[in-house]
Amino acid sequence: MLQIYNTLTRRKAPFTPIDPKNVRMYVCGMTVYDLCHLGHARVLVVFDVVNRYLRRVFGEGHVTYVRNITDVDDKIIARANENGEPIEALTQRFIKEMHRDARALGVLPPDEEPRATTHMGEIINMIQTLVDKGYAYQAKNGDVYYDVSRFEHYGRLSGKNTEDLRAGARVEVAEAKDDPLDFVLWKMAKPEEGTAWPSPWGAGRPGWHIECSAMSTGCLGNHFDIHGGGLDLQFPHHENEIAQSEAATGETFVNVWMHNGFVRIDEEKMSKSLGNFFTIREVLENYDPEVVRFFILNSHYRSPLNYSNRHLDEAKAALRTLYTALHGLGSEALLPENSEYEKQFNAAMDDDFNTPEAIAVLFRLAREINRHRDDARHAAGLGVLMVRLADSLGLLGQDPDNFLKGKNPNVVVKLTGVQANGEVGEIEVVTGVSEEEIESLIQQRLQARKNKDWAESDRIRDELAAQGIVLEDRPDGTTDWRRE
Repeated sequence: MLQIYNTLTRRKAPFTPIDPKNVRMYVCGMTVYDLCHLGHARVLVVFDVVNRYLRRVFGEGHVTYVRNITDVDDKIIARANENGEPIEALTQRFIKEMHRDARALGVLPPDEEPRATTHMGEIINMIQTLVDKGYAYQAKNGDVYYDVSRFEHYGRLSGKNTEDLRAGARVEVAEAKDDPLDFVLWKMAKPEEGTAWPSPWGAGRPGWHIECSAMSTGCLGNHFDIHGGGLDLQFPHHENEIAQSEAATGETFVNVWMHNGFVRIDEEKMSKSLGNFFTIREVLENYDPEVVRFFILNSHYRSPLNYSNRHLDEAKAALRTLYTALHGLGSEALLPENSEYEKQFNAAMDDDFNTPEAIAVLFRLAREINRHRDDARHAAGLGVLMVRLADSLGLLGQDPDNFLKGKNPNVVVKLTGVQANGEVGEIEVVTGVSEEEIESLIQQRLQARKNKDWAESDRIRDELAAQGIVLEDRPDGTTDWRRE
């Protein structure tokens, strides 16, 4: 039975959906003012796997996955003003770029992708409900704040004590607030921001936290199964979501809270100030997207993920091992019944989505395939099983020959930047030797071997090896090649 670690209870427990015919999950998505970075990649991939596996367990038509887009907030307004462009132009551009990165990483689109600006009615209604119930107030500066003192269980998700928070310097103090812990629900319009919506409290825009409460309950109902996001959102964002939502609806907000761990760069916290901040686009200039996905899933989602080129190179070599096992298998397959490998894979995934152990099962299957190469139907059947299991992880979806030769149709090797006019400019980059050049050199080498010109044959082989091309030679000639 599937067990999930719940951040709220701090323990693993069997997952029992509210309605097995409609398992509902909400994940905090991107704030779209720049290209997505490695932290976003982890959120996208981790909860894509959760989504895939839930559909496998409960059925394709019995899961609703919602991942929101924040398309209005302080950072977006500041970046749009800096660029001298409308907010809508900025957000539309980076939504497109986010979708491109997600597709490259093999992330399935969510069932719904609500945007804050298209749910303004629900946001205003929820704030009004909180004001009417006495959980919110309009301050002298016109902003509307949530009164944290009114919510008995504030701090339960993060384990933080409200008195310690009041005494600490981490809580922003504004003169307009009744309490340092109170957080903004509605911000009054400022002329320099250039964007506002009408409301009962005056023209303005929502605070960040209320957006997710309104969008999640609007799409999934007041009480749903799973809420996910990065560990950095546990406090204050998710803590505030619970306080707002439960005060407004009078119901339990979410049953299970899931948080993925931080991304570190060479054992240091990823940070723009440290100069170790990488976008997904930058990483994909050097690595196949499936290699990046494999690297992310080879660590448990709750553990810190340490990014380095060495770890990505190890992921590339490991993924190549799996594809090599699948390479050359016949189309006639004898499918194994009641496979122990499938039981082991399911047990790993049922244990709080233990993807490293699930991947280990794939390697055991690869070794079994290699041991049965002389039994073509049996080996092919094991290969079919391996691909079917890997689909729950979003892995091994390419043609083995294409992967081993570096022909990934999802990869667009381009340099990308925002030009002065606000448009995204792309310049294609040619890297390495082309497939046509490889085939031509192989034919030249075959002719040299036929002429017994061994020196020329060795020269061509060494030239290809220097480009990372490994030839597979047999007595009857060069039968295949792959990129190292």
